[in-house]
Amino acid sequence: MAFVSDRGKFLLKRRPRGKDDLNRVEFAHAVQTHLSEADFPVPSLIPTRYEGNTALNLENNIYEVFRFVAGSRYDGSSQETIDTGANLAGFHELLADFTFKWDPLRSTFHDSSTVRRHLRAIGSNGRSQSTKSSEEHPRSPNPERKTAEALMALYNDSSIRVNRLGFESWDQQVVHGDWHPGNMLFSQGRIVAVLDFDSVKIAPPITDLANAMLQFSIVGGRPNPSDWPDYFDQDKLVQVLVGYCRQIPLDAEKLNCLVDLMIETMIAEAVLPIAATGFFGHLHGRDFLKMILRKARWLDSHRTELTEAIRTQSFKPSAAG
Repeated sequence: MAFVSDRGKFLLKRRPRGKDDLNRVEFAHAVQTHLSEADFPVPSLIPTRYEGNTALNLENNIYEVFRFVAGSRYDGSSQETIDTGANLAGFHELLADFTFKWDPLRSTFHDSSTVRRHLRAIGSNGRSQSTKSSEEHPRSPNPERKTAEALMALYNDSSIRVNRLGFESWDQQVVHGDWHPGNMLFSQGRIVAVLDFDSVKIAPPITDLANAMLQFSIVGGRPNPSDWPDYFDQDKLVQVLVGYCRQIPLDAEKLNCLVDLMIETMIAEAVLPIAATGFFGHLHGRDFLKMILRKARWLDSHRTELTEAIRTQSFKPSAAG
């Protein structure tokens, strides 16, 4: 919620349930403060008047106040897309040696037992079906089961390929964990604010990059996921990478793993809420899972040309810079 006072314009935010642990909030605020002090584009946190805390625990809710940043939403241009990759690289560089007083959350969507457990749950307990459907057809087989099994096969194959490229040996550090268009504000083609640090954690930074490439290149937006096309926007996929590699060059193993990490993160992001509620946001789990399967298969079947484009373009300077 935005509000105006005699000190300027601010944004009041209540932390979502599940991400409101005080230790987790303290770590996120330490990361944001570190970035702000290095002039990275993040909104400034406002401390409380008397105790100087940047989080307020009130009636079992945690609140934060940020200085308001004016900006526009992502417009899809190549300049803004490249800048998102460049800023992600800057984010990783500034936090490469960041330490905290205790060991923060370490997790990743890659080769995750949690993802596999949720995939097995889909279709086996009726959660991913609507109540009406279960009542009308109590003995009918769960249509999501076959979809979940196909997604499991793709997820496992991608995990194996990434592990063979050396994932377990790669350095870990602070990552954003949710680098997508909705978490950024732009002005004149450049990022003026990176938002939402609720998902910061410790993981290999390549996972952040793969998620960013996925989020900026996925093609959807129509009300029914059944109408979303299979393909991705290859130009945007590569533009995020180009911006990133201008600052942080990647070796062949990391470049070769990106398509598989995109498959893994897309499946992981979809199945966790669907297994719990049967929905992804307001979208029915059945249709959304079918769309995810189509898109995962498209990435899998186009991995050769996508990986070649990734290898080629990662070494080229960008004309939009």
